Amino acid sequence: MNEQQRQQNAESRAIWDTKAAYWEALHGDSGNLYHRRLVSPAVERLLAVQPGERILDVACGSGVLARRLAELGALVTAVDFSPELVTRAQARAQTAGEPIDYRVVDATDETALSALGAGEFDAVVCTMALMDMTVIEPLHRAVAHLLNSRGRFVVATAHPAFNSNAPVFVSELADNNGEMVTTYSLKISAYRTIPPMKQAGAPGEPAPHYYYHRPLNELLGAAFDSGLVVDGMEEPVFLPEDIDPTQPLSRRSMPQIPPILIYRLRRKA
Repeated sequence: MNEQQRQQNAESRAIWDTKAAYWEALHGDSGNLYHRRLVSPAVERLLAVQPGERILDVACGSGVLARRLAELGALVTAVDFSPELVTRAQARAQTAGEPIDYRVVDATDETALSALGAGEFDAVVCTMALMDMTVIEPLHRAVAHLLNSRGRFVVATAHPAFNSNAPVFVSELADNNGEMVTTYSLKISAYRTIPPMKQAGAPGEPAPHYYYHRPLNELLGAAFDSGLVVDGMEEPVFLPEDIDPTQPLSRRSMPQIPPILIYRLRRKA
């Protein structure tokens, strides 16, 4: 990382420590609607967890996914760069599974990640965090080192084509064969090059944090350069019954537009 990136990374850690309590309350034991509807089902399908597998949860936050993986029978190591988030994850009780090994590790620190053990993991997972990371190349290089020969890396991240740093929510009223119909959509005016910027991760949260938009060629290029290849992908969407009439200009009103991209990587044969 260059000096600017190091400063942003340190600032991001301080921000997440500040709002760890809010984030934990938002997600509770099983995650918010985004996690329950979009993230967890697709991640579980692509991971296909087998009891006794060793899984590393990178950027674990308050431990929602880590607890679910333990419930499915995995032996879980969970890391985050925010000491406050890790403390809160440790304090929230597990209902099933082997005790989770929580550690404070920065996902941008290749050396610290790699020290968790060469070839020690059957799977690595990183959910809704790549877009928060100053750099992602160190993580991918470390993952290639950490996975065993049959291992897989499952990533869930903001869909770069539809969930960039600069979307505009649009409402349109049109006459459809005599019926006035309102439709909701997104206007995307930038994709290739969008600078990092602070945005709120959820309504009402106490401090916005940095988001890093990466087009698909950069997002997947970091994986390809590390010897990882894609062998599975999903683009989950909200269902019509998820629409909240009190918040029409939200992603829940757009069941045709996937806000999240989830994909599985493996080491190149």
